[in-house]
Amino acid sequence: MKLGQATIKDIARELNVSSSTVSRALKDYPGISDETKRKVKDLAEKLNYRPNAVALSLRKSKSFTIGVIIPEVVHFFFSTVISGIEEIAYKNGYNVILCQTNEKLEREQSSLETMLSNQIDGLLVSYSKETTDFSHFTKLMEQDLPIVFFDRTPYIDNTINVTVDDFNGAYKATKHLIEQGYRKIIHLEGPSNLAISKKRKEGYIAALQEAGIPVLEELIISCPAGHEKESYELITDFFSKDKYKADAIFAHHDIVAAGAMMAIKSLGLRIPEDVGIVGFSNWQFSSMIDPPLTTVLQPGFHIGEKATEILLNVIDKKALMPDCSPNIELDTELIIRKSSLRNQ
Repeated sequence: MKLGQATIKDIARELNVSSSTVSRALKDYPGISDETKRKVKDLAEKLNYRPNAVALSLRKSKSFTIGVIIPEVVHFFFSTVISGIEEIAYKNGYNVILCQTNEKLEREQSSLETMLSNQIDGLLVSYSKETTDFSHFTKLMEQDLPIVFFDRTPYIDNTINVTVDDFNGAYKATKHLIEQGYRKIIHLEGPSNLAISKKRKEGYIAALQEAGIPVLEELIISCPAGHEKESYELITDFFSKDKYKADAIFAHHDIVAAGAMMAIKSLGLRIPEDVGIVGFSNWQFSSMIDPPLTTVLQPGFHIGEKATEILLNVIDKKALMPDCSPNIELDTELIIRKSSLRNQ
């Protein structure tokens, strides 16, 4: 026989035992001697035996495949989430199908069709910036497809969500800037339809109010595209006007902060002496740029692990774990670097 095409029957015939004995030995069932288990597993490895995934899924009414829909694979945060997802999926015998939407609703909808055609057992989703109508998800939920949302919480009732504490992360970032003596702090705000953007804005406002600093609408600047060119242009335009002065920037994520840093440097201003800057997410580059960027660490790997653990429990009809609520918020950590350290 060719390697990789061996079946349980082939192994049984070679060892002169029953197919059921081989099957039980491979699964370490009690009642099978250690010697038999050793012989079966050795031959299975020699013949490169692999379980028939299709037969297994038919027998158990499962495909042992979960789908993952994310906005961007290249996004450092999402890449760490994927690593956490795959770690738990692999340990539990599940395959992962991954689709990226590039922040497009149309791609998101077509990705769902791809997932369903592959008969997934459940779905992990971080929806696109364009998504404001969630009917394509609610239809699947009504058909009892297990879905867990992560990072971005949809405006749907009775969803299961795994996020970070965006409010507290933004609060800590803004409070740190205030403690460093900054008073006129710009917030480069994310897309208004995303709950994470609203919570980060709320955390920023709460820190200002706690310190008795007026909240000025002109210092809250929408940066919905979230790329460095957009933030570069916004900050360059802002500082070219004499009407408003600012001495710090809290950006809704690190790419936006990087664009702001380039703009500040191009204007001949110093970081952190003239303008302090803090980002959000702790992308890999944030510790490598000059000056290194202060940022809020999101535990992406842990988000992926937790979301997958919950999804697999729902798939197995165990519902949520006993210590779980439908909305899981993981802690963030402020990573302080030179970009915001005015008082050293």
